[in-house]
Amino acid sequence: MSSAGVPRSLPSVRRLIRPASVFRQQWPLFALIVFISVVFLLQNLLGYGFDLRFMAVPADIVDAFHSVRADGFSGEAAGKLFTLLSAAFLHGDSGHLLGNMLFLWIFAAIAAELLGARWMLFVFLFTAICGSLCHVGLNTDSSIPCLGASGAVMGFEGLYLGMAVRWRLPDPHVWPIARPVPPAHLAAIGVIGLLLDFGGYIGGELGVAYGAHLGGFIGGMLLGAAVVPMPRVAMPR
Repeated sequence: MSSAGVPRSLPSVRRLIRPASVFRQQWPLFALIVFISVVFLLQNLLGYGFDLRFMAVPADIVDAFHSVRADGFSGEAAGKLFTLLSAAFLHGDSGHLLGNMLFLWIFAAIAAELLGARWMLFVFLFTAICGSLCHVGLNTDSSIPCLGASGAVMGFEGLYLGMAVRWRLPDPHVWPIARPVPPAHLAAIGVIGLLLDFGGYIGGELGVAYGAHLGGFIGGMLLGAAVVPMPRVAMPR
């Protein structure tokens, strides 16, 4: 504690809520969001044929797995398997993009603050692939393309939940929210989101890749609960 009774970490927290300081710390996340936004712009400029080859089509991916097992890797099989990741950078419309980027900002910014930019980027890539794999596993015969960063977004929510269960985390700032957000509230958002997804999946609602959400969430929770290192600002439970 400082002489005024304020935690020594408070000055750094105050710097985080200044836009310039936020950008210095979170520029890799800004760059990721800008890249995804540029890809969405190209989708609209170049048309449907441009992005279709980068969408994850479960039936095609299953065929690619079988092809690799039977004959080894080929360019065609590698291209289909690559869509497990590339689909995360595509979005169907502006609402889809804005919703994903908003929640990506909230949870990925916290991950970057606690673990660093490298872990944040790894979590995005890993949980995006986990989400695609789960979607494929639940829809093996589907020829409907899947796209969107929702799996990775849910991955960050699962990551934070796993970390919150594993350690005592400080109340984070999520710019531009003026006050720190209790970790329990953020963890609850992740649980509620997963329950809503599960309810939608059971209800048979169409147009949403619930399997991708579930796979991303589970992948992120496993990382948070068993893999990532303890942040310096965290305390063991």
